[in-house]
Amino acid sequence: MAEHNELGKSGEKEAVKFLRAKGYTILETNYVYDRAEVDIIAKTGKTLVAVEVKTRSTPEFGDPQDFVKPAQIKRLVKAIDFYINDKDLDLDVRFDIVAIIKNKSGKHIEHLEDAFYYFE
Repeated sequence: MAEHNELGKSGEKEAVKFLRAKGYTILETNYVYDRAEVDIIAKTGKTLVAVEVKTRSTPEFGDPQDFVKPAQIKRLVKAIDFYINDKDLDLDVRFDIVAIIKNKSGKHIEHLEDAFYYFE
């Protein structure tokens, strides 16, 4: 597996641990619908949270959260909409980003709640 893929997978595991420590219930990881993959689907209170995890080894080229693009957001929204309907859920929905910078000098995790909205 390529080094950046390993970094991404380890970041997703870190994000799951981080969210559980904050009291979130993890419902799904790597949920795929159509051409979208939702890294983590979690629940906190009466809110369903779709979490995009972005892990980088350096902030040199920008913060990890800056790499979530509009086309990806559109696919994530479509996947979560399908998930909610498929599971017949009646919950508020929120889109978060967990941004991780992880390298030899350590790691920094930032949780951005309500990181983006989508309107058509």
